[in-house]
Order: sequence, then C-alpha cells, then structure tokens
Amino acid sequence: MNPLSYFIDISKLILRQRYILINKDIIEAFSMLAKEKNIDRTNLSTIIEDIFMVLIHKKYGEERENFSVIVNMEKGEIEIYQEMTVVNTVTDPVTEIKLEEAIKEYDDLEIGDAYVNILSPESFGRRLINTAKQHMVQKIRDIERQTVFDEFSSRIGEIVVGNVHQIQRDQIFIHGANGAEFIMPKNEQLPNDRFRRGETIRGIIINVEISSRGPEIIISRSNDLFLKRLFEKEIPEIEDEIIEVKAVKRSPGDRSKIVVYSSDRRIDAVGACVGMRGSRIQSIVRELNGEKIDIINWSDKPEILISRALAPAKPINLYIDEERPYVVAVFEDEELPIAIGRNGQNIKLASSVTEYTIDAVKKSEYEGEQEEALYLDEIEGIAKNHIEVLAKSEIYTSEDFLSTTKVDILTLKGFGEKTVDKITAIILEAVANHEAKSVENEKGEAKISDSEESILEEVNNN
Repeated sequence: MNPLSYFIDISKLILRQRYILINKDIIEAFSMLAKEKNIDRTNLSTIIEDIFMVLIHKKYGEERENFSVIVNMEKGEIEIYQEMTVVNTVTDPVTEIKLEEAIKEYDDLEIGDAYVNILSPESFGRRLINTAKQHMVQKIRDIERQTVFDEFSSRIGEIVVGNVHQIQRDQIFIHGANGAEFIMPKNEQLPNDRFRRGETIRGIIINVEISSRGPEIIISRSNDLFLKRLFEKEIPEIEDEIIEVKAVKRSPGDRSKIVVYSSDRRIDAVGACVGMRGSRIQSIVRELNGEKIDIINWSDKPEILISRALAPAKPINLYIDEERPYVVAVFEDEELPIAIGRNGQNIKLASSVTEYTIDAVKKSEYEGEQEEALYLDEIEGIAKNHIEVLAKSEIYTSEDFLSTTKVDILTLKGFGEKTVDKITAIILEAVANHEAKSVENEKGEAKISDSEESILEEVNNN
C-alpha cells in the first residue's frame, strides 16, 4: 500500500484535525485574485503548490524530494506532507524519524517503516512566507503574460478597437478591452494618420511578440489585410460568402485595388461593395483617411481582368504571355501617365492584383519598337533556369539585360562572373545577327517596292 494513502486512511479522524491546513478563506482569497487576473482554477492550484514547494526548498534544501503538496480547490484544503523513514538513530532529521517519536502516534510502527509527517504552514516562518508571496506575484504575472500571448496569437488577422494612450515618434500605444495594450509602429500607420490621446481607432493584429516587458501585440492600419477585413465588416454579402474578395493590394493612404467576385449572378459584386449612393464604400474610405479604392469585378479571362485593373486608364491593346506571366499594355500617348500613376503606383497595384507583370507603353513607341524586341527565350545558348531568374527581376529582352549593370546581375541567384560574361557574349552575338537580318529585310522590302513602282510606270505608259 502507498505510505501516503495508508497514513491518511488510518489517521483522517484525528491527525487531519491537528495538522492538515483546511483554510477555505485562503483558497477563496486566491480564487478571487485568480478571477481578477483571468487565471483558471487549474493554474491557480499549480501556483499554490509551487509556492509551498519553494518554501520547502528554501527551508530544507533544493535537493529534498520527500515532500509533496496537495491542493484541493473544491474542498478548500492545502495539505503538505513529509515522508520519513523510522530508524533507531537519526542521521538526517529531514528524511528520518526516531522510533520513540514515531510510536507516539502509532504504536505498531517498526524500524524501516514509512512515516508521513503533516506540516503546518506556520512552521516555515514569516520570512519564508514573504518570499512565497513574491514568488506568487511573479507566477501570476507569468501566467497573465502567457494568457495574453495565447489569446491574441490566435486572433492574428482580426480587427481590434482601442483608445490611444501614448504617442511616441516611432510608435503609439493603444489600450484595448480587458486591459490589453496594442502597439502600432510608425510604418504600420497611414502616412496621413494624425492621432490624439484618447481617440478611438481600429487596426488589425499582425503579430504578437514576447519581450522583457511582456507580450507586445502589434497592430496595423497600412496592411493589405486591414482593407479586406473592413470590406468584410461593411459588406454583408462578403460575410455571407456570396461575394468573395479575390485579391487586395494597397498603397497605404493613397490608392488601393480590390478584386471581388459574386457567386450569385443576380448580385453585382462592385455595386454591392459601393452601396446605395456609395454609403458602404464611403465609410471605408473615411476610415482610411480618404484613400482611393478601385473595386474591380473579377473575370477568369486575363485580358478583361487586366483591362479592369488598369483603370482609370484604358488600354487600346494587350499582348499577353501567360507562361511568364507578362503583359505589354499599349495606351494612347496621352493616357500613359494615367496608366502608370504617380511613382508607378497604378501599374504596380494592377500587377499585384492580377499577378501579371505589366509593362505600359505608348502606342507610338510600341509600333516603332515591337519588331526590334529580342526576347531572351528566343536566343539559343541561354539556360532556361537563368531565363527564369532574370524574368523574376523583370529582365525579359536583350535590351533589358544589356541595360542592367553587371553588378546588379551578379546579385541574382546562379549568376557568377563567368556566367554573366558568357551570357553577355551570347546576347551581343544574337543582337548583331538580329540587326543584320533586319537590314536584309529592309533591303528586300526596298527592292520589292522599286519593282512595284516600275510595274506601275509600265502600266501607266501603256
């Protein structure tokens, strides 16, 4: 039989009254503190056990393993046991008890039997009790931090609301519900955000980190996902999964593009997002301080999707390579600046939401240059993997390659000094051959033209 079970069973009517600490007031006090700090009863029980184990190790030594603490939260009991061995001569008073002392409690005990001593918390002294209090405070703080970390780690991607508490140059601190504190770094704010202390703001949780100060909940207003979540909140059809957000890309505070699709033909995805007289989209625009939002109706046809994504500019022609994927969008000369946008903003956003690399060119330039372009995948001698790496850096033609500095090309994966020199030589040779063929073609066209003129002259003379 287990010595502990044996001892409790035969002494529960007498010894429990004398030694076992049955103090519901202490348990209730701990429970109230746990409730206030949002700590469950299981964790509280572990904290109390750890506190008394700290006291034991402080008093008797870290190496002692003959002690146990049992906390019964339901009954309000805290029991501390010291397991000892009955001996004739005591050499270690922590683990051994003299036979004469043991038989005072049980007269049938013999040498070598197990004896369980029940300790009173009072035996640890006030100094050790104060140490235990400090340990408890630290334990509760650790559990609080872990609870906050676990809660908000599972909420990454959610919108939270809070009040601005402190404003610093590089970040602001926001108080949320239940005492949570959010941090919004400068780069996660909109360029035109101007906050005042006490102001209520919204942001999306993008990360939760553990620091020496505790969990740091990082929120953002510039993240692409923030715009998507705002649409989900404002447009019921998105929440009901009738309308799906296919893609989102932002230039925070300035312009955004969002691609939407309706699974119900009776519902216009763009119209539903805009709302009656723009009521739905305007609330989102106000939240984002006037950020322009282009809502694009999704299509499974690349040419339609790309044309819509390039709005407000309208391409007059699209040359699409779906394998790369790459597009040359041709615009009227006066429309090109609109297509590109300020600092290339419109073309970059359109490229992101369509997943096509888009080059915008003037109609006049394209008609003069389209025959001159020599694509790398048309040149023999350049490895396919090298072409793919170059394409990722938007280097598609011989002109793109030759206009890129050698230093920049050497930074690409798989491009060493010898490889770059070899590819450069291959491209230069291909360009020379291409130009020579162009000259021959021009001469041939000129001869045909002369022949046609002579025939016309003969016809006219006759």
